[in-house]
Amino acid sequence: MSAHLSAIDLLKLGDEDRKKPFLNQYWPYIIGVPFGIGTGVMINFGTRRPVFSGIQKHVVGVAGWCALLNYVQNKRDAYFAEKDAVYRHYIELHPEDFPTPERKKLADVFEPWVPIR
Repeated sequence: MSAHLSAIDLLKLGDEDRKKPFLNQYWPYIIGVPFGIGTGVMINFGTRRPVFSGIQKHVVGVAGWCALLNYVQNKRDAYFAEKDAVYRHYIELHPEDFPTPERKKLADVFEPWVPIR
């Protein structure tokens, strides 16, 4: 992959070029399991029963939380995909607004350092 990409090249990178974070695909389950178990525990605590009695409440809670968070993740992915498509379309229509940035050396970016004693 080139070190210097234009704006449209950055948006056209395919899935094989982008590395997704590990937790990005598992966060609904990592959060859904404790929340689902906690929901069953809180229901039992509120009704003055032993906290882990009625295991079906815990199973339904885990399934419900995981399904809800999975739905949220899918909506979030669709939102960002649409947002990227709008950006890509705008950049394709107006390439003059997005010139390829010129290369700079690090020495040109930093100001000279003057020690103050």
